[in-house]
Amino acid sequence: MNVAIVGCGLIGQKRLRGLGHHHRLVAAADVALERAEAVVKQCSDAVATTDWRAVVARPDVDAVIISTTNDWLAPITLAAVEAGKHVLVEKPAARSPEELEPIIAAVERQGVVVQVGFNHRYHPAFRQARQIFESGALGPLMFIRGRYGHGGRLGYQHEWRADPQIAGGGELLDQGVHLIDLARWFLGDFVHISGYTHTYFWDMPVEDNAFLLLRTPQDQVAWLHVSWTEWKNLFSFELYGRNAKLHIEGLGGSYGIERLAYYRMPPQMGPPETTICEYPGEDLSWHLEFEAFAEAAESGASPTAPLRDAKAALEIVHQVYRGSRT
Repeated sequence: MNVAIVGCGLIGQKRLRGLGHHHRLVAAADVALERAEAVVKQCSDAVATTDWRAVVARPDVDAVIISTTNDWLAPITLAAVEAGKHVLVEKPAARSPEELEPIIAAVERQGVVVQVGFNHRYHPAFRQARQIFESGALGPLMFIRGRYGHGGRLGYQHEWRADPQIAGGGELLDQGVHLIDLARWFLGDFVHISGYTHTYFWDMPVEDNAFLLLRTPQDQVAWLHVSWTEWKNLFSFELYGRNAKLHIEGLGGSYGIERLAYYRMPPQMGPPETTICEYPGEDLSWHLEFEAFAEAAESGASPTAPLRDAKAALEIVHQVYRGSRT
């Protein structure tokens, strides 16, 4: 496919590297022209611009990757869909579920594919965990426990994620939607939602910590904590079945080596049989996610992470926000 990237910061650059050799970048747009130029210089015939509208309207663009700040995710996605383009939009896809409603309607009219960037599903530990889960080896799932966080950096309170008008929320909307999406991926929809958000450390109008307790109609629970005060970067996701447990730790880089621990409880109980798998190589989740998106776009199949998944995650986020305010 011929691809355009709108938003050429850190994530946009990762998305470029995730294109692989089968797809071609033809244009890149960013409010800072030098960032767009830094992206296209890796592709001899691609064009850099500050005008995202011109990029979306190009007749030679098949798909648009959108990796802007949160306030522009929904407007650019809507414009791209109405121009007949397939879209891979970075999570959370919008600042609120209401911003997604006109996009969902436009997708149905235009018949294009829009996939949300929940790339954690494509980390090797999660791909292996999903296979084990689908095999039935865990038995019925009982509950999930997830933690995700980092510590920010000097001046973090002045960055765009601290501005509610731009970001739409704080840590719950940032890393929290990843944990919510993963919990829904294994447990399905939640009907009982409770949680609390608070700003403990950073001098900002959005939360730096969020605590969630989500429950399915079958009383399965996801207990989730996301934090911008996790001074040592942390990722931990545990799935507890009646027969076995899976524990995913680390995401590579500053989060530590990605690792999957598989604990199988023998009938007589006692110490579990344990298998540890480590994935120390390059993070291929961005590439694998884009390949899945491209396959859906070319075949007309449903995307692996459609807008309805983003909308469901955002509805949980905003229900917790409303509860915290009252």
